[in-house]
Amino acid sequence: MSPAIEGRAEELLKAKNFCVVSTIRPDGSVHAAPTWVDVQDGRPVLNTAEGRAWPRNLQRDPRVTLTVQNMENPYEYVTIRGRVGERTTDGADEHIDALAMKYMGQESYPLRQPGEQRLIVRIDPEHVHVYGS
Repeated sequence: MSPAIEGRAEELLKAKNFCVVSTIRPDGSVHAAPTWVDVQDGRPVLNTAEGRAWPRNLQRDPRVTLTVQNMENPYEYVTIRGRVGERTTDGADEHIDALAMKYMGQESYPLRQPGEQRLIVRIDPEHVHVYGS
């Protein structure tokens, strides 16, 4: 059974903190990208656009490490190692709008590009550790 995101880890993901998504490139090097994060049912939830590097990397190799640093205390952060549990476009447009409200205070995601296909990536955590709390 996977560890659930709960307690302080859940608080860090629910707050307006950015997430660094680290994936493995085809050549074996690490690709790290900042993004928005959400938590649902004890799992981290990410939203991206099809065609970007990190979701392509995850399609090839589902292993991922997430790091969410407390914006108010940068010495506190959570790392989550896990694997992709689900990739879906269902509800992705509504989800990015909810994240836009969380991070930007806007009802609709203002950076959407014409023809862009949004994607939800749900992570099954395998290891969760909070540092500095």
